[in-house]
Amino acid sequence: MQGLVIKNTGSWYTVKTDDGRIVDSKIKGNFRLKGIRSTSPVAVGDRVQLVTNQEGTAFISAIDDRKNYIIRKSSNLSKQSHILAANIDQALLIVTINRPQTSTTFIDRFLASAEAYRIPVVLVFNKTDLLDDDEMRYQQMVINLYETVGYHCLAISAETGAGVDEVRALLKGRISLLSGNSGVGKSTLINRLLPTANLKTAEISNAHNAGMHTTTFSEMLELPESGWVIDTPGIKGFGTFDIERTELSSYFKEIFAFSKDCRFNNCTHTHEPGCAVLQALNDHYIAQSRYQSYLNMLEDKDEGKYREAY
Repeated sequence: MQGLVIKNTGSWYTVKTDDGRIVDSKIKGNFRLKGIRSTSPVAVGDRVQLVTNQEGTAFISAIDDRKNYIIRKSSNLSKQSHILAANIDQALLIVTINRPQTSTTFIDRFLASAEAYRIPVVLVFNKTDLLDDDEMRYQQMVINLYETVGYHCLAISAETGAGVDEVRALLKGRISLLSGNSGVGKSTLINRLLPTANLKTAEISNAHNAGMHTTTFSEMLELPESGWVIDTPGIKGFGTFDIERTELSSYFKEIFAFSKDCRFNNCTHTHEPGCAVLQALNDHYIAQSRYQSYLNMLEDKDEGKYREAY
């Protein structure tokens, strides 16, 4: 029997079989995915083979080849990774200018990881209804930055419904991952798109301007107009995984574009003579915040560990 993993609660996986049944499943035996040391080898979005048993549950006996997946480092400094989802058509990164503030460092880490796994990203700026004039101007500056780099950006309010129809149109017929920091309004947006989901939402902590985790596991939700959204737990940091130091610049679109003109083909874009990236930075063709994120991720690779600050 074959099916699609639509929910992961840690020890159990909910699988929707090809004939429409919902089956609770466990991993059969002790198999591991080749080349990936993961906290869990099966991810939401995986196509799997099942062996059913008399109790009405099943064992997952095999995972079909993945089109793609997106992973981040486990936050416990281990060498393991956490697979957020597999076989996705696009990722929507939900960000907020305030309540809570999403850092450009976090955005850039997510974008670089998605580039590494060949997953298109749309940046969705939520809670526009809460912004004052200065914050609105800052949001437009950030949107201009990422649109110039080549990312599609939307400004919405999941609370009031403004802009949500544009999101709905993007999701139609696709498997989409929704991600972002805790408190940016993923659950509110999903409830707006799919009222029957009735996901829990929580207030933002005034003391820390930070969100509370309301989603505790990844789950695929089927949209009435076709397509699926994958709801993931809010993440504080995005430790990149399996990105080589020499590859990193190719996951920053604008840095990669200028790097082709560097004097040395192994240029790290940090100090070398004839570095076209440093010249572009100096000429303001590359944003300082993006370059700083690149250096920050290079530092990760130097230290060989996950940095808790991000």
